[in-house]
Amino acid sequence: MKKTINNYQLIINNYVRPRRMRLWRKLGIMKNLRGLFSLLITHYSLIIVYCSLLIVHCSLYASDPVPAAKQNHPIALMGGTIHPVSGPEISNGTILFENGKITGIGTTIALPANAEKIDVAGKHVYPGLINANSTVGLTEISAVRATNDFAETGTINPNVRSEIAVNPESELIPTTRANGVIIAHVLPQGHLIAGRSSAIMLDGWTQEDVILKAPAGLVVYWPRMTITRLARQPEEDQKKERDRQLKELRDAFGDARAYMNAKKAEAAKGIPYHAADMRWEAMMPVLERKIPVFVYAAEIQQIEAAVRWAKDENVRLVIVGGRDSWRAADLLKANGVAVIVGPTLDEPTRRWEAYDDAFAVAAKLYAAGVTFAISGEGEAMGERNTPYHAAMAAAYGLPKEEALKAVTLYAAKILDVDANVGSLAVGKDASLIVTNGDPLEITTNVQLEFIQGKKIDLRSR
Repeated sequence: MKKTINNYQLIINNYVRPRRMRLWRKLGIMKNLRGLFSLLITHYSLIIVYCSLLIVHCSLYASDPVPAAKQNHPIALMGGTIHPVSGPEISNGTILFENGKITGIGTTIALPANAEKIDVAGKHVYPGLINANSTVGLTEISAVRATNDFAETGTINPNVRSEIAVNPESELIPTTRANGVIIAHVLPQGHLIAGRSSAIMLDGWTQEDVILKAPAGLVVYWPRMTITRLARQPEEDQKKERDRQLKELRDAFGDARAYMNAKKAEAAKGIPYHAADMRWEAMMPVLERKIPVFVYAAEIQQIEAAVRWAKDENVRLVIVGGRDSWRAADLLKANGVAVIVGPTLDEPTRRWEAYDDAFAVAAKLYAAGVTFAISGEGEAMGERNTPYHAAMAAAYGLPKEEALKAVTLYAAKILDVDANVGSLAVGKDASLIVTNGDPLEITTNVQLEFIQGKKIDLRSR
């Protein structure tokens, strides 16, 4: 075998290669190759410089939109149809805002001498849309682990603050706000107690710039209550795991309440000082009912169990997801529990469900008198589609005006930010959009956008 290989090598060296080289010389290929290599070596530095400039140019192009400067003069949008959401629309109206706040709205408004007048005749003015279930700013590319910062390890993390993890330079922020969504309720992900959520504005240089409200609430992922025979775990193990998680959740709230009572008693004479615990400190506003608990729960068993638990713990409850919430509408209404419905653009989750079950959830809650809002799918990549979830709900029984409120005023009320956003009124933030049609229609374009009076660059990738 070794002798055969040596013979083959001898033939290649003495016959094949010389013939190939003579052929190349005859065709002038060798001369051309030598010239090409000489050119590459001579201009190597120029090629490096050119490639560097190309990379810089691409980087600058990708980061074109920059945060807007603060409003420094009055601005009046004139001649358009104004949709306050909280009241009747105003035809051929004017809306005036100064220092980031709306100072006038109507058909006859006295304008300051230095006001910038923008003609929006034939266009429509709406409050900026709100996505009430969001991860924008916490994740960029789901397949790249280094760009994902939406969850912590462990199961009891009430001290996690979503607002400090938000990346204001995310490329997904410009694409989201270009479709009219300018407020996002950012919720951390995880198990059981995932952390605290925050309401942010989609424009700003730093985390402090974008915060509208923080914390907005405590995020809890309710354990699965049903037993599935398709799981690898035996049924008994599934029940034990469910009971263990429910006990862990109850114990966490029990420890937090004991800590709160101990800290409040420190002022009394003879009561020893208790060392601070950041986890239980974070839960005190929840126990004092200052902020709600946002519970992810889709199935009817989860929703019913969460309502009973919230009643026992005396905390404010908001259901997030709520696929089966319409089945427990009477229970939710009786206990004053709101629902953030989403996603609406979804398929049936059970074989026996109708194709339009998810589409009609919001309409059924509205008919039952349950407070609700509509959100996107909770995935940062698709949050620009939030208005179309409301549009689908409108197509399946929800009145059109209610669908618009579900992504503006109702969402703002659930998040306790309706004093600033969610509708157009004097004294509220000048966070609004100017469109060429209904923002729930896929053919509509956002042509102007303001966040607290700042004119937003609508360019995006």
